Amino acid sequence: MNKVLILSCGTGGGHNSAARAIKEELNKRNIQADFKEYLEIINERLAKAVNKIYIKSTTGNGKIFKNVYKIGEAYDKMKIKSPVYALNSLNKKKLYKYIKDNKYNYIVTTHLFAAQALTSIKKEKDIHFIEIATDYKCIPFWKETNPDYIVIPHKDLIEDFTDKGIPKSKIKPLGIPVSSNFSEELDRQKCIKDLKLNSQNKYILIMTGSMGFGNTLEIVKDLSKKIKETIIVSCGNNKELLEKINKNLKNENVIALGYTKEISKYMRVSEVLLTKPGGLTSTEAATINIPIIHTMPIPGCENYNANFFESRGMSKICYKIDEIEKEIYNIINDSKIRKKMILNQQKYIDKEACKKICDLIIEECNNFQN
Repeated sequence: MNKVLILSCGTGGGHNSAARAIKEELNKRNIQADFKEYLEIINERLAKAVNKIYIKSTTGNGKIFKNVYKIGEAYDKMKIKSPVYALNSLNKKKLYKYIKDNKYNYIVTTHLFAAQALTSIKKEKDIHFIEIATDYKCIPFWKETNPDYIVIPHKDLIEDFTDKGIPKSKIKPLGIPVSSNFSEELDRQKCIKDLKLNSQNKYILIMTGSMGFGNTLEIVKDLSKKIKETIIVSCGNNKELLEKINKNLKNENVIALGYTKEISKYMRVSEVLLTKPGGLTSTEAATINIPIIHTMPIPGCENYNANFFESRGMSKICYKIDEIEKEIYNIINDSKIRKKMILNQQKYIDKEACKKICDLIIEECNNFQN
């Protein structure tokens, strides 16, 4: 019997969302698949500490994360293993014991850290795993891993990954897995009714990521004065941002949300999405086919994500309020602009990516049954 372990890490919500999408699809096919945050297997206190460090590194303008990312890119050019690999390899015994004790015959990881630990195990033990890249760029240290296959977001990125030393034979350009909530067809009016919104209004959705990154409050304040549409702000897990918006914009045409499982419905009722360019969120939005304005990237891979999308006509990058306001107006009032962006999303983003990735996982599982 196939039994799959899906590993992720809570440094940003996208990795976990991709992992849960894989679990959801495998479970639908009667495959036992368990999702676990990798560092929680090692030490729950360590997991919390790493997540806090990550959040701190992205605060303000993300300068700390930017510098760390640059260091990572520098290591990519060297022939020595990174300190990140060394730290994750220390966890190999505990992770391998967890895998064997729970009788998993295949592993999937959506995060680099787990992939590095699994690679260290693979040097000594007979294990098999697939890793899934959730950014539109070969991030630093992927080349230090040795999976059976690495699933990347698009065929246009194959050269980027091979240039970093990843064998082409291991690369599967199948896309980024998203939950069926984003790929299934839902009626907009039903979503409006479910969310108890006014069907006469037009909505602009602002997403800040699971950690509530960026200067969202300032953007919302300025936009609320300049546009007539109702602004919906998804604050993720950022309770401080939620409180500030409710306090400072209580009487404005603004709806502030905490963490919600209904974000796919909020996307469907909105005319435009303003979001930081996380790989997963951008893919979810393009799967639904909502026009995207990319703002507030965490410096590093998110800049590459934004450039990938804009260069293919799937989004617009705007950093200044005047630019954002102008682009919102253009998208809402010019059907040609809106239609072109959606057509490009349909061209470059595969709505069946999660199913195709699970086809590959099941095929590999059958090759390596216990």
